[in-house]
Amino acid sequence: MVEAGTDLLPPGGTYVIDTSGIGVFLGLDVGKGEHHAHGLTPAGKTVHDKRMPNSEPKLRDLFDKLRAKFGTVLLIVDQTANIGALPVAVARDAGCEVAYLPGLAMRRAADLYPGEAKTDARDAYVIADTARSMPHTLRSIETTDETTAELAMLVGFDDDLAGEATRVSNRLRGLLTQIHPSLERVLGPRVQHPAVLTMLEQFGSPAQLRKAGRRRLITLIRPKAPRMAERLINDVFTALDEQTVTVPGTQAATTIVPSLARQLAAILDQRRTLEAQISALLEARPLSQLLMSLPGVGIRTGATLLVTIGDGTTFATAGHLASYAGLAPVTKASGSSIRGEHAPHRGNRQLKRAMFLSAFAALHDTPSRTYYDRQRAAGKTHTQALLRLARRRIDVIHAMLRNGTFYEPRTPKNPAEDIDLAA
Repeated sequence: MVEAGTDLLPPGGTYVIDTSGIGVFLGLDVGKGEHHAHGLTPAGKTVHDKRMPNSEPKLRDLFDKLRAKFGTVLLIVDQTANIGALPVAVARDAGCEVAYLPGLAMRRAADLYPGEAKTDARDAYVIADTARSMPHTLRSIETTDETTAELAMLVGFDDDLAGEATRVSNRLRGLLTQIHPSLERVLGPRVQHPAVLTMLEQFGSPAQLRKAGRRRLITLIRPKAPRMAERLINDVFTALDEQTVTVPGTQAATTIVPSLARQLAAILDQRRTLEAQISALLEARPLSQLLMSLPGVGIRTGATLLVTIGDGTTFATAGHLASYAGLAPVTKASGSSIRGEHAPHRGNRQLKRAMFLSAFAALHDTPSRTYYDRQRAAGKTHTQALLRLARRRIDVIHAMLRNGTFYEPRTPKNPAEDIDLAA
């Protein structure tokens, strides 16, 4: 069993891997330009210890030579994606077995070896020897189909764009706060709305907005905000009337604000395009419809869940899945002194973020809201209550995947009972 808070396997892996019949354990400390490979026989004898370029011909040549001399080769990497993707793909194509040594397990194993040096050669040896002597630490790497690989790449890019959108939004709001706090209070909460961005792209300062006039601004933004155009512009002019002085630097903002607005609009357009691509890929995966039947799980969250946990068969229990997501509380105790449970700092951050955001989005759902309110009534903060709701939803997702059933809220027989979540 894997304890809460420990490193778990990558998506699609299994908890154990059979190393019987392996002729050589090839540990690979992967790098961007080149790797360091260390090969050990089952008896612990070094048969290879060299650096090598990150290229298919060199990788294939090494794998073929080792297979010809020792039989079955087990390639062990500490990264399965990005710079570790090519070695894994070439090893499979060359007929080798592949395995993954989680980073935390590798770091803990490294502490058992003499010396404090941190070199590629030492890391490659530790990876190979850990696989040889402690095979229970290994995780298998299942073949990823093209659709899943595409989803993973698109979801990762979308996460990057989301972070960039947040950065530019904060910069834009900070600049507005600096030159005109009242105006920021009106536009700031809606800064990512197309109507607001269109307005700021053309009129980047309070003076320009006032000069444009109410009628012109309403006409400008009405196509993008037909129901709130007049109300928004009225609020803008009310805010403009609250400040009569011009803050130093306002003139420079005339150039910066439109530029930031254009950047933000372009990023949001990219995200909308990506969402359409992700949605098209999800249509080919029936499992995505099951996941998105849970309130609060949309296209982006559904894609993240599909990429990070797959069909859920990797995780024996909901507790394993919660641990992998970084949502399983860790008990800290020493002797008779129990210091309580704390949120772990480990886990898959992408999955944890998706679960947190989906829990927030699910607050409109009656069972989810009831559970959240119960946690708040118990003295939990907003964030703590959301994290507990996210953890509860892990149980639901695991049950849905295990049973192959869509989400259905459980209606209590006794109206006085708390509404619960169910699959």
